[in-house]
Amino acid sequence: MAFLNVHITFLIFTINILLSQKCYCRTDYRYDACVPKNCGNGPNISFPFYISGLQEAYCGYPGFKLNCSLVHNFPVIEFPGIDYAVEDIFYQTRSMRVYNPAILTQNDTVCLPRIGNTSIPTTQFEYADNVTGLHLFSHCNNNNNTNNNNNSLSICGENDGDSWDLALFGGGDVNFTSAVGNCERNIVAPVEIDGGEIGLGNIKGVLRRGFVLNWKASLCGKCVRSGGRCGFNATTYHFRCFCRDSPHPRTCIREKSRSTSLILIIATAVSGCGVIIFCLLMPFIIWKCKQRIKNNSVLSRNKSSTKSNKSSTKSDVEVGNYFGIPVFCYTELETATNRFDSSKELGDGGFGTVYYGKLQDGREVAIKRHYNHGFRTMEQFLNEIKLLTCLRHKNLVSLYGCTSRRSKELLLIYEYIPNGTVADHLHGKKVDDSPLTWPVRMVIAIETASALSYLHKSGIIHRDVKTDNILLDDNFRVKVADFGLSRLFPNKATHVSTGPQGTPGYVDPEYHRCYRLTDKSDVYSFGVVLAELVSSMPAVDVSRDEINLANLLVDRIQRRAFDEIIDPSLGYEGDEGVRMMMNSVAELAFRCLGLEREMRPAMDEVLEILEGIKKRGGEQELELEKIKGADCNYFVAGKDESFGLSPKAVTDAWVSGISTPCSDD
Repeated sequence: MAFLNVHITFLIFTINILLSQKCYCRTDYRYDACVPKNCGNGPNISFPFYISGLQEAYCGYPGFKLNCSLVHNFPVIEFPGIDYAVEDIFYQTRSMRVYNPAILTQNDTVCLPRIGNTSIPTTQFEYADNVTGLHLFSHCNNNNNTNNNNNSLSICGENDGDSWDLALFGGGDVNFTSAVGNCERNIVAPVEIDGGEIGLGNIKGVLRRGFVLNWKASLCGKCVRSGGRCGFNATTYHFRCFCRDSPHPRTCIREKSRSTSLILIIATAVSGCGVIIFCLLMPFIIWKCKQRIKNNSVLSRNKSSTKSNKSSTKSDVEVGNYFGIPVFCYTELETATNRFDSSKELGDGGFGTVYYGKLQDGREVAIKRHYNHGFRTMEQFLNEIKLLTCLRHKNLVSLYGCTSRRSKELLLIYEYIPNGTVADHLHGKKVDDSPLTWPVRMVIAIETASALSYLHKSGIIHRDVKTDNILLDDNFRVKVADFGLSRLFPNKATHVSTGPQGTPGYVDPEYHRCYRLTDKSDVYSFGVVLAELVSSMPAVDVSRDEINLANLLVDRIQRRAFDEIIDPSLGYEGDEGVRMMMNSVAELAFRCLGLEREMRPAMDEVLEILEGIKKRGGEQELELEKIKGADCNYFVAGKDESFGLSPKAVTDAWVSGISTPCSDD
């Protein structure tokens, strides 16, 4: 009877486990927040767009925000100078049809104040091939020879202001030339060509039909096909796939293990019921069989455990001996981070999350937990260990150890650097608590340059130099971190060919053209770091006219407008010596940001220049004769050369989208 009670208890326990699965399957809040929505009229809105007030900003890319029109309940996208209604979105072709909603409020007139020149952000959008410019002229004198009724527009009322007198397409014909010479105002509106021609007899209809814009942000096909919803991490500038359980880098992880566990539990419950019925029929035989099976099972398990422990120990020792660093037990690191509690998170990067932990011996550590256990992750895991175990420099973060390659998860254990990153202090969460003074910024620049110079002399390219990867200790001393993307330079090689990697705003422009990295690629990225140190601005800011800080600095240095790029709070106007130092560092950043790698100095030269600037105290500016006579095309990326709808276009600084890699389809 006691035997029967044991099995009944086991069955009740199994049922409780089954019922508890509901709690375990709770949906992540970001997955729910990014469900597609609409404004009442118009298309459903999903990644890369998001509706302000209805969806969270992380459900789309920066610069892809939509608002709902209070009058017509359709989505509206805001561009400088004018808002456009979004009539339809074609996600598969990455395009959308838009039109000016002001046209809907008119009867037969189209008034000047309600339609203006359009400026689209060229880093996110571009006009379709069949879009051209319609020139709308006003305040034309009587000498104008264009009297074609098809080109004339109705006059607006007094409350509507000026009207357009004439509508023409650009070109060299007599009408257009006459209008340019005899009309005071000329506004260019984008319109769509239908079949190669467009009639001017119905100007309002032409404007109401709108036009098509293509966008440059990536699609998220793999994420959607895996059951997720796409999003964006504005802190790390990385694409995120929001899944029911939690966010993932690219796709939702198939939960095979959970399904297997559920099947195993159900099978166990059914087996338990069968055992109970069988026990009612033959209790004595079952009891004897159970004893025999139990004894055999214990013996077999002990043998298997002994063999497994020997194999595991041997494997771990081999890994430790190979890399020359300690191999940590996964359970110890799990305990050190309180089972990887979210409150212990220090940062979230493209390959994994970093947690704070405290080891059994009392050491404080930073534990990097990779997102998955695939081949590419293993390759990156081993690459980082191999590099860090052969490097010794006071300004490089130290690696304490790792888990075995056969561990449950791939973990790297680093020294803990308590004072955050340079990015935190320049324009992040620590900017108000402990702003960096100019002398501290000079030390940061010199120590970072020293670490990179050491790497290059060791034949290593870092590949991801940025202020988020420059850590600071309590004394504001530099520790360069995150070697997951680093590559060892082969002997006698001039470059390393590789797929798209790195962080937007810091990536060498040559890399976008040929996917080739050299040590000068790190020099370019360091130039962006110097630009951040003198300006206190982030490398990428979609709210600026010049989104890329590199382009902004190059433009201001070429115009000798140092005061427009250097942070005034650093004492630029108050001390002549400090001003000279800041100018010299800004000019050095200019040299590092040359579009052609041959124009950039080597890292050891950069270090020597920085040490000279600090030693002289800014008494002498750098001699950069090449700057004054250099062709601007060497330093500035190409502008958008569409038909001139925007009098002030945004510089398109990098070819790829906001995140790298740019597409997952």
